[in-house]
Amino acid sequence: MSLPFESAYRHGFARIAACTIPVAIADPAANADAVLATVRECDADSVAIALFPELCLTGYSIEDLVMQDAVLDAVEGAVERLVAASADLFPVIVIGAPLRHRNRLYNCAVVIHRGELLGVAPKSYLPTYREFYERRWYAPGDDQVGEDIRVGELEAPFGPDLLFEALDVPGLVVHAEVCEDVWVPIPPSAGAALAGATVLLNLSGSPITIARAEDRKDLCQSQSLRCLAAYAYAAAGMGESTNDLSWDGQTMIYEGGALLAETERFPDGPRRSVADVDLDRLRQDRLRQGTFDDNRRTYDPRFRVVHFELDPPAADIGLRRTLDRFPFVPDDPARLAQDCYEAFNIQVSGLVQRMEAIGRPKPVIGVSGGLDSTHALLVIARAMDRMGRPRADILAYTMPGFATSDHTKSNAIALAESVGASIETIDIRPAATEILEGIGHPFADGEPVHDITFENVQAGIRTDFLFRLANQHGGMVIGTSDLSELALGWATYGVGDQMSHYAVNAGVPKTLIQHVIRWVIANREGVDDSEAAVLQSVLDTEISPELVPAGQDGKLQSTEDRIGPYALHDFALHHILRYGFRPSKIAFLAAKAWGDKDAGAWPPGFPDEDRYAYDLPTVVKWLQVFLRRYFAFAQFKRSAIPNGPKVSPTGSLSPRGDWRAPSDGNVNAWIAELKAALPELVEE
Repeated sequence: MSLPFESAYRHGFARIAACTIPVAIADPAANADAVLATVRECDADSVAIALFPELCLTGYSIEDLVMQDAVLDAVEGAVERLVAASADLFPVIVIGAPLRHRNRLYNCAVVIHRGELLGVAPKSYLPTYREFYERRWYAPGDDQVGEDIRVGELEAPFGPDLLFEALDVPGLVVHAEVCEDVWVPIPPSAGAALAGATVLLNLSGSPITIARAEDRKDLCQSQSLRCLAAYAYAAAGMGESTNDLSWDGQTMIYEGGALLAETERFPDGPRRSVADVDLDRLRQDRLRQGTFDDNRRTYDPRFRVVHFELDPPAADIGLRRTLDRFPFVPDDPARLAQDCYEAFNIQVSGLVQRMEAIGRPKPVIGVSGGLDSTHALLVIARAMDRMGRPRADILAYTMPGFATSDHTKSNAIALAESVGASIETIDIRPAATEILEGIGHPFADGEPVHDITFENVQAGIRTDFLFRLANQHGGMVIGTSDLSELALGWATYGVGDQMSHYAVNAGVPKTLIQHVIRWVIANREGVDDSEAAVLQSVLDTEISPELVPAGQDGKLQSTEDRIGPYALHDFALHHILRYGFRPSKIAFLAAKAWGDKDAGAWPPGFPDEDRYAYDLPTVVKWLQVFLRRYFAFAQFKRSAIPNGPKVSPTGSLSPRGDWRAPSDGNVNAWIAELKAALPELVEE
């Protein structure tokens, strides 16, 4: 079935719910009713996998009552009833139950879907220490590989070696383990992940003691990160016996180490964590991290695969996960401060190492009063402090051209002076005019022709001056172009801002730079009050190359008017560079993230008046610009970029690092994929 563009299931997501319910001790019929009530809610919510706690059909704390035939018969009857009731329900139901098999009793995860008992996975590792006494009642299931089990009138595969794969949702492969299984050094889910499982489930009966909740979170987070998987956890809560223990009903879902959803603990009724797991992300991570599959070759895990058809809804079900408008800029203030600290110090330490290694030259930089050169100057100043060198050795130059505004020029001079750098002004207009005359450009004869030649003559002369000044003064040219500009090819190749001796900003995206500058201001990282005031003025200035004079309306050249919003371009860059996502999925995510300016969180310090929204047609318009520039046009500039430190975990665009691509590229496949999904919005 072809799903519509609006469906999250079309774009590689699967909705998972980790549920906890009040249980009635030793009453499988009542507990089956509670399970069904929550499953029906999950069904209405388009949940694909509904996970319940360990032994939820009887209660975990049933103790010796679990050996009573009346209880065990009722368990089998409850399973049969749930299987029958599931015929008209969407979710795969995963419940905990004690089941008889041959001569023993097993603590099991029971997997049910659409009127069928898909399989039963017994718990492998039984705690029998401190408050736990499970071997009194249950057999460990680690030796039940390749078995089958009868449950009442039903028969199904039985063993810890079961994977459940959806045939119609690519990448949805489920594995279930039970509580203690994740507390051992090599959990069963580790082998399952190596064998292909992407969604790992844990049915837990864990009682609560002080700090145990954090231990559980650490285990789930690390297992999801190490296994490049989603990890859902559901613990027992209300109704369990409190003879000697208490229960908190903790539920949570992690994906690749990130917490997607959790519920409050000690609930007064049923609760569920619900999140849309990104199966594409998990698949791409495994594809890229070859050591993951190398680990499979070492351990050679053997699993049986049970196939089923999920039949996802062909409707807009929304998206149940937090989306960052700015993938490079965290919304959490503490996380953003940490990221800014690390980004700034990665740049500073990289520059210090390079200058120390080549004889401590004087740093040479062109300052324009814009974001990038301002930030690079701050990095240089801090590097000089670290090296114990005078800031006066920083050779800063402002080089006004035909369209330089007094505002940016004065900002550049004020900043350099406040930083303590040496600052000189070199008017490049005479040299630019001479070149334009020499090549017979119409501008030299007074015609207002402001073409690419006119622009690049100015950009090239500036860099030419900087290199010659570096030769003259024993210096090195510090590049200012950022990661976003490199992605778009928004830099003048060769003798232009694409080239330098060391490119400190090459790993920092445009959307992050302004926040690093804010962090420098807030933390007074080598800046005083006067510098802070100038920095704020820079932050308040529209991004512009200032190469073309203002038009008749007085409006200066705007980079974003010409090539599109950096917010959307950085969004696309992150999802292409880090995950290799399809353009249609990026459009879907961007429309969700940017569709409502009042929804979701914004990075701390982001001005209210600058908050904006983009609809789907706008997203698709600028996504096409990004795709064409990134894949078909700009690689030749990236293939020849100078050294510079990688900063973001998303990656760098260095041909010696994360991104190695042919300079003679081709964008056809990406545009065709986007057009197939949104034919009415994609240009020919």
